[in-house]
Amino acid sequence: MSRIDETLPFIPVRFAVLAVSDTRSLDTDKSGQTLADRITSAGHVLAERAIVPDDVEEIRAIVSCWIAEPSIDVVITTGGTGFTGRDVTPEAVEPLFEKRMDGFSAVFHRISYDKIGTSTVQSRATAGLANSTFVFVVPGSTGACKDAWDGIIAPQFDYRHQPCNFVEIMPRLDEHLKRGKLRV
Repeated sequence: MSRIDETLPFIPVRFAVLAVSDTRSLDTDKSGQTLADRITSAGHVLAERAIVPDDVEEIRAIVSCWIAEPSIDVVITTGGTGFTGRDVTPEAVEPLFEKRMDGFSAVFHRISYDKIGTSTVQSRATAGLANSTFVFVVPGSTGACKDAWDGIIAPQFDYRHQPCNFVEIMPRLDEHLKRGKLRV
């Protein structure tokens, strides 16, 4: 079972949050705000926050800029993971992945199933690694954002989380390139 090792220091990580919506603005984006609040409450840094319409090129352009930015360690998108014609976030983001994180989707759906039952199959939540940056694509509901953050993302980005966490491997994500983004 996981635990927090209080003898280890907390290491803040830099997050960017992108809401994907044709109908919301930053003022009315509850899901993006939920993530932003949780990020800062946990002691991390909210490096960027934006909103973009459900458009493959626009979504991919922003995520591409953020994964190229050394001051951003993690990108979380919210919205556009369903099956309607305008739901294109996975199509926009997955081509950027160098490595897929299949476990994220599996665990997300497990957590979600306990709350919304089989309706979880209507989400195409996904995650991966792109340019040594973690990228999470989560549904646009505030409940889904809470589930993804509280159940998966927050513990994995707490250096004190045991037996392992993403923060401890961040310096090695791009070791094949002989450079590093975050020094622990």
